Amino acid sequence: MPDTNTPSLTHTGTWTEKEIRQQPVTWIRSLAHIDSIRRAIDNFLAPLLRKEDLQIVLTGAGTSAFIGDIITPWLSRHTGKNFCSVPTTDLVTNPMDYFKADKPLLLVSFARSGNSPESVAAVDLANQFVPESYHLMITCNDAGSLYQNAQHSDNAFALLMPAETHDRGFAMTSSITTMMASCLAVFAPEVINSHTFKDVADRSQAILDSLGDFSHGVFGHQPWKRIVYLGSGGLQGVARESALKVLELTAGQLAAFYDSPTGFRHGPKSLVDKETLVIVLVSSHPYTRQYDLDLLAELRRDGQAMHVVAIAADVDDVIKSGPHITLPPARAFIDVEQVFCFLMYAQVFALTESIRIGNTPDTPSASGTVNRVVQGVIIHPWLA
Repeated sequence: MPDTNTPSLTHTGTWTEKEIRQQPVTWIRSLAHIDSIRRAIDNFLAPLLRKEDLQIVLTGAGTSAFIGDIITPWLSRHTGKNFCSVPTTDLVTNPMDYFKADKPLLLVSFARSGNSPESVAAVDLANQFVPESYHLMITCNDAGSLYQNAQHSDNAFALLMPAETHDRGFAMTSSITTMMASCLAVFAPEVINSHTFKDVADRSQAILDSLGDFSHGVFGHQPWKRIVYLGSGGLQGVARESALKVLELTAGQLAAFYDSPTGFRHGPKSLVDKETLVIVLVSSHPYTRQYDLDLLAELRRDGQAMHVVAIAADVDDVIKSGPHITLPPARAFIDVEQVFCFLMYAQVFALTESIRIGNTPDTPSASGTVNRVVQGVIIHPWLA
């Protein structure tokens, strides 16, 4: 897709802030593009989705892998298809554990640059292991290997995101959310499309606007040393991505963890102390929500954390008994829509913490040992 917006730096002088702020607009741009090429998408996908034994594997490296963790549970339930999420970093080391030669495969690859060694190798291994393999590349870079290779393949379809989502900052922000929204629109267009998703974009824009120039942070500025994000189901994927953003942008100076609310009791809760900020991402599903609220109340009763903050679509007695953020949408959001709102808070928090500790968010790894596009990976040929 052509880039019709000329990027400009923000008042903080960081691409990371600009890329956080541009998201609601880029989502609608991408979904409108998908609407316009729907026939081509359906021509590729429809014959595959009619295969009853089709495996659909959502994959990527790092943040790109978390897209699958976030949306796979809902896509599986909504479509009735066999979706699963496996990182490319697992596929390249253990292809024999994931690729099934006797079943057709659709590998959905998410990639900001499309040049990560594991992303390219996962495609090659899929073709090597599975005679009937197909590929959907969702990427932000038309010069990347994934996109370019798809142009010369008869078993692949490449979906290109708006050019500005090829984030210049170190951490993936607009790239993850735009690829995620686009994948949902590809497989569930009756629920996620440029018209229905406007409510999500508008609510997310309102969240960003409410945070002003970001100078006050999201939860204020306190001397916390560690942060824990908790979420159930696909929201655990959001919690994982939220924790990674903190680790990336603070270069590990602020320790970050994630878990599910129910899993947190089984040992990880031991890390909570008076220097810990705990964030509970409360599900919109009435059944799941009960478990989230149970742990929220328990953590507050324990009194061990510096703060226990709930982020939820609406308020009730448990939520309002302590620090909380509510984001009432124009209509009821399901969790797979609500995740975009949650990520606005997580991204801004990571950015502001990076600035608070004196880091440079666009290039947070002063040592250069962690890179925007991973380096140092040796891809070994499969020992057939």
